[in-house]
Amino acid sequence: MTKPAPLMYGHGYHIFNRGTNGENLFREPRNYQHFLNLYTKHVHPIVETYAYCLLKNHFHLLVRIKSLEEIEGDPKGFGKPFGSPSQQFGNLFNAYTKAINKAYHRTGSLFEHPFHRVKVSNDGQFLRLVTYIHRNPQKHGFVDDFQDWPHTSYHTMTSQQPTRLERDAVLAWFDGVDAFMEAHQYEDEEDLTPSLVLE
Repeated sequence: MTKPAPLMYGHGYHIFNRGTNGENLFREPRNYQHFLNLYTKHVHPIVETYAYCLLKNHFHLLVRIKSLEEIEGDPKGFGKPFGSPSQQFGNLFNAYTKAINKAYHRTGSLFEHPFHRVKVSNDGQFLRLVTYIHRNPQKHGFVDDFQDWPHTSYHTMTSQQPTRLERDAVLAWFDGVDAFMEAHQYEDEEDLTPSLVLE
């Protein structure tokens, strides 16, 4: 497999990956929260997060890697040396793998290598990816209605609870929460370039 291009500062990406050999990444509810906690530690300081979905055997993220100036100037950021964006994601996956290996007495890699990343080049792709990511549990048959899957950013986007997600920006792109919710009622996967959603 060709080595993917490194993540670049200031660019948006659809990042996704699955368990090696089809293995489940998340075995019980606490695993999902632990992954998000590690995401907050290793990745959140260098990205803006617009959407996510964690499924039993794979996940999707829609992010923009902040510029180097934004990262270094953020008083709530790392406050210490950090790796490249690709390395920070690697740190997340390594830390999560170690936790799962310890908890379930397993060894070896948990995630496929390398993780998948596709640069998002325009607003149209961005908007369609938001709905694609949130509808993913229904697409894969985990639930009959994507709104019943608890491990996605959809619920946070339609609530008033505090969040680190870029909720205001996402809802502004959709012209408000009502339009956001309406847009999610339609399957638009066929409008996406296959390379943006290849799983």
